[in-house]
Amino acid sequence: MADSSTPILEKLSDSEQTVETPEEDVRGRKVADSDGNEIGKVDDLLIDAPERKVRFLLVAHGGFLGFGETKSFVPVDAVTRVTEDRVFIDQSRERVAEAPVYDPALTDEPDYYTSVYGFYGYPPFWGAGYVYPGFPFRPV
Repeated sequence: MADSSTPILEKLSDSEQTVETPEEDVRGRKVADSDGNEIGKVDDLLIDAPERKVRFLLVAHGGFLGFGETKSFVPVDAVTRVTEDRVFIDQSRERVAEAPVYDPALTDEPDYYTSVYGFYGYPPFWGAGYVYPGFPFRPV
């Protein structure tokens, strides 16, 4: 169970919340690195329900036709650009492939999110001085 400093997050698809407009919903879009190399697709969004903020993309990558694919979280801090069909991040395909694997049993453990943020080199959103990334969710 998460301590009071680490909020419990939930998948958007499991919540009663919605994305404000369909254009802002990035689920199902391809994920690409800054060079345009395809990494995978946005399977879901992990949200901080009380704050009404997306904290992580749940990215499905690897495998073939959905078989053998792996899912891992990518902090929204990594998003650099959003287009009509892609979400670009500042991480390489290889880096995402090495990320801690999504395990639903660990999502209430405080150290799990800390390890994901540490892996990508971002400060956790619950830390002092954290500023939510200001990136456009309007297709460009």
